[in-house]
Amino acid sequence: MARDDWRVHVDLAEEQHANGLLERLGLELSGEARELAHELEQHRLAVSRDGNELFVYGSSWAAADKAHAVIAAELRELGIEGHESRVEHWLENEERWDDEPKGETWEQEELDRGFAPWEVRVRCSSRVEADALAERLEAEGYKPARTFDYVIAGCRSKEDAEALAARLHGEVEPGGELVYEVVPGNPFAIFGGLGG
Repeated sequence: MARDDWRVHVDLAEEQHANGLLERLGLELSGEARELAHELEQHRLAVSRDGNELFVYGSSWAAADKAHAVIAAELRELGIEGHESRVEHWLENEERWDDEPKGETWEQEELDRGFAPWEVRVRCSSRVEADALAERLEAEGYKPARTFDYVIAGCRSKEDAEALAARLHGEVEPGGELVYEVVPGNPFAIFGGLGG
């Protein structure tokens, strides 16, 4: 199993620049970037975006550093200036990226932004059962979402999500919807879909 312990963090001045770069990474790289990316063809680099920030994850410093060079070439091709980018390393024991302050967790960041960092997804046998479960969870203080016969309840921590999932026979996963898209020969796998 590959571990994504390294990432390229690109902070762009404008959100539209992040969209443009994300689309280029997911579809067709420019000449210089395509040549640099050739060495990464055997890798799958997960790419995600959060507003005007772009993240590219790799399993080694070398892969992240090469991806950093590809991104720099693509930014030059797009004529995007006023950005900051760096390679970061995940500190497993501290559960944070090496440039983040100690004590701050990604879960707290998500809560501060108004999102649940963990979700419990429960598939019910019918829409009626899903409605009843959603009402029960609302009475317990959750803010569930119901989609046909699924109920999704956000939780503040993985431990809370695991406890709720055990009680409801649901599945725990990080909050948000992930979409995996790959173009053959392109090492960048876009999470979250293009453009958002």
